[in-house]
Parts: sequence; C-alpha cells; structure tokens
Amino acid sequence: MIRVGVVGATGYAGAELVRILAGHETAELSVLTSRRFAGAEFDKVYPCMSGVVNMVCDELNLSDLCKRTDFVFIALPHKIPMAIVPELIEKGKKVVDLSADFRFSDPTAYEAAYQPHTAKDLLKRAVYGLCEVYSEQIKRADITGNPGCYPTSILLPLIPLVKSSLLDCNTIIADSKSGVSGAGRSLSLTTHFCEVSESFKAYKVASHRHNPEINEVLTMQAQKNVKITFVPHLVPMSRGMLSTIYAKINKNVTSKDIRTCLASFYDDQPFVRICEQGIIPDTSHVRGTNFCDIGFEIDELNNRLILISAIDNLVKGAAGQAVQNMNIMVGLEQTTGLMGPGFPV
Repeated sequence: MIRVGVVGATGYAGAELVRILAGHETAELSVLTSRRFAGAEFDKVYPCMSGVVNMVCDELNLSDLCKRTDFVFIALPHKIPMAIVPELIEKGKKVVDLSADFRFSDPTAYEAAYQPHTAKDLLKRAVYGLCEVYSEQIKRADITGNPGCYPTSILLPLIPLVKSSLLDCNTIIADSKSGVSGAGRSLSLTTHFCEVSESFKAYKVASHRHNPEINEVLTMQAQKNVKITFVPHLVPMSRGMLSTIYAKINKNVTSKDIRTCLASFYDDQPFVRICEQGIIPDTSHVRGTNFCDIGFEIDELNNRLILISAIDNLVKGAAGQAVQNMNIMVGLEQTTGLMGPGFPV
C-alpha cells in the first residue's frame, strides 16, 4: 500500500481527494491536515463520510508528514505550496500540487499572474499534470503541477487540433462556465447564495489567471505563439464545467478530419470520451466522474469550429486528475480508483 497524505483536506478539492482515495485499492490515507479544523474528525467536518473516513485532521507538521507518508497531495492556496514542496522533495516524497505554483515552466509567466516564486529551481523538474498529454514525463516525475479546471476543459479539446495544424490559432475563443465550488470553500460575497442563485455572470474578463497557463501549454504544443481569448462565467450549480471553444478552421479541413484527429489522439485514453455526431456534452453526464466529454460542430457558413467539453470541475478538474497523476507516477494503471460511475441525477 502507498501511504498518502492530503494537505488541506477540508477544502472542496481536498475533501474530494479524500472521497476518491478512500476507495482506492492501493492508496492508504495516512495523514489529513487542515488549518481550520485541526483536531476534528474528518467525518464531523463532512458528515457524508461518516463510517468511511473518521481520521482526525492534524496541523501541518512537515517532519511528521514526511515520516508518515510516501506520497503527498497539496490542496492549498497558491503561494503556500512553494514553501512546503522543497522539503518534501528533499525527503524523497512524490508530490502532486493542486495549486498553480508548479504548473508553469516559465517563472516569469507565473510571477506575472500570481506572485514572486520562492522555489524556481523546482519548476525545471516539475511536470504539467495533464495526464493524456504528458503521461511519459509524469511517469518520471517526483513533482507534478495539477492543471487548473478551466485549462483542463480547454486544453484537452484543443491540443490535438493545434498539434495537427487544423485550426487558425489566432482565432481561438474559449467561453467557459463553472459551478460555484470552483471558487473554493472560503467565504466570499460573490459566492454567497443570494449573489449566485438565479444569476449567470461573466467574471475576470480578459484577466483570469488561468489564461497564461492555457497560453503557455498551447504555445508549446503548437510550436508557435498562441494567445487565446478566455472568458469564464459563474453558473448557479455546485459542480460542473462546460467550455465552448470557437476557432476558424484551416482551408479544406472537414468534420471528418476533426473527428479523426480527436479520436486517434485519445484512442487509448480511458477518461476522454468523444461524443457521437449530434451529441453535445452535458455537465450532468460527467458529474462525479473523471471523464472529459468532447463534442463539436462546424459552422459551415462561417468556416468555424465549435468545440464543446464537459468535466466535473472537482474531479477531472482537480482531485480526480490529481489521483490519475499519482497512479501514473507510482506505476499503477491510471484508472485505479477512478472508474466509479457518475451521479445519475
């Protein structure tokens, strides 16, 4: 068994990690930490876990964490992980960080979007944890930067097409919608029930921190500079994410070319499902799962591709992909512990 610690176990992504890992065949939860709920039993914080996980949440103690774990997930806000990861790596632990601290290969790009980076040397050895694209690098990694939820929903549909030069990369627009859990569990006026209920709004227009992350990965995959227009929206549901992506298609590209490209790229990838013609991805079809559903139509009148993807922002967009990364890093089948069915309703 692999002894696993979850640092920040009582946030939404951390709790989803605990839920998934509790049913993992090879992982054994050995440490849960929480700043707010230290000393409390996990199932008292999340009563849905009663009879499943009753471990006491600890204050973070790096020395103790290193002694009691083989693998560590960090589900904490940006800036905090970069202060923790160096010691974990020094002690021989493998780490998946769910913040943005180790997603960027270029420290200046990270610092422009977030804050000064205090562990820049580790960015060179960190791997971007988009499993379907970087699995070979992830196999050799001791630290993986788990992708953001919006980037996952946008990059998975786009990467095969930009690599195959089927799209005009100067025309890409991503219009994405997220459930409120994407904002985390901390209290905020903008995610207050009365502010969100019966409301649908765009936010951080042309200024969201995930935009540089998306641009960096697409630029590397396309092997030319790519800068997309990205607009996130908040919808009044607890979980789920839908991205609708628009781009001009290059001359003579057909619907068959698009389908063949996507299908061949993801042929052996268990968590990417290419929808049949006429079927549009729906967040309810991936709720509670690690799947990304991708569908598309071509607007013939405007020579424009319309790509649509759906994920659960807490699973494929966070905790599920993090466990998928762990599986790859430790040599397990990437589906281990992740093939439970979705929620019917």
